[in-house]
Amino acid sequence: MRTLYAMLLAALLCCGLAAPLAQAGERATAAEAQAMVKKAVAYLQKNGPQKAYAQFNDPQGQFRDRDLYLVVFDMQGTGLAHVNPRLVGKLTGDIRDADGKQIFHAQRKLALEQGKGWVDYKWPNPVSGKIEQKSTYLERVGDIIIMCGIYK
Repeated sequence: MRTLYAMLLAALLCCGLAAPLAQAGERATAAEAQAMVKKAVAYLQKNGPQKAYAQFNDPQGQFRDRDLYLVVFDMQGTGLAHVNPRLVGKLTGDIRDADGKQIFHAQRKLALEQGKGWVDYKWPNPVSGKIEQKSTYLERVGDIIIMCGIYK
């Protein structure tokens, strides 16, 4: 009987230790965010804006993976693709994060000055529903900015 209790205890401990590991695998990595942006740039260049934006905005499309999704803005801050359909077609250049940081202004500045890179801010995670630290990779393509971020 002691052996049975020991085995049950060991099984419960393994399950308890495995849960955080499984959850960690649900979050995307920086390399995966960069790869998604590069994939999106190639898709846009091959298929044109109309088809690309439709694919980027598709909730079941190839540009959604766990907590990864694309955001595309023109240089004035108009949303062209976003996980939140209410932001598509809207001028969103003055949106601020939880700390009041003007996110688009930082993203636009980086896009204009370097063409690509990372911007950090706090943003609601659509998977967890919580405000979390986010780091977004972006690349400028002509007069648009294609972005994908990771939650930390």
